[in-house]
Amino acid sequence: MVYAVDFDGTLSMGEWPEVGPANTELIDYLIKRQRMGDKLILWTCRAGEPLDRAVEFCRDNGLIFDAVNDNLPETIIKYGSNSRKITCDVYLDDRAMHVDEYACSTEIDINRIENALLRYAEKIAMAG
Repeated sequence: MVYAVDFDGTLSMGEWPEVGPANTELIDYLIKRQRMGDKLILWTCRAGEPLDRAVEFCRDNGLIFDAVNDNLPETIIKYGSNSRKITCDVYLDDRAMHVDEYACSTEIDINRIENALLRYAEKIAMAG
C-alpha cells in the first residue's frame, strides 16, 4: 500500500506555520505500516523552509518518508512520467471527504470531516 499523508491537521495538530503537537497515534501507525513494506509520501502544501520544518518534525518523531510532495521513483518509472497527481492507495488528510459522502450531500460539513478523520485515526491506532 502507498499512503499519501497531509501534514497540517493530520500529522501535526498545531496551527500553520507552527509544527506540533504530533498526532502520535497516526505517526506510530504509519511507522508500523512502513516496517511492513508500505510506502509513505508526505503530501502537503508546505514548501521551502516550512516544508523543511515539517520533514524535520516528522523525522524527529521517527517518521521518514519515501517521497515528499512527489511520486515514488518506481511510480515515475512505471508510467514513464511524473504526474502532478500523487499516485497512492490511501490519502490521509484532515480536509478529505469520501466521494460517496460527497455525492449525497449538497454542503460540505468541515466538522463532520474532521470528526471522521479523528475516528479513523483512533481506529487505525487500535488496529496496531
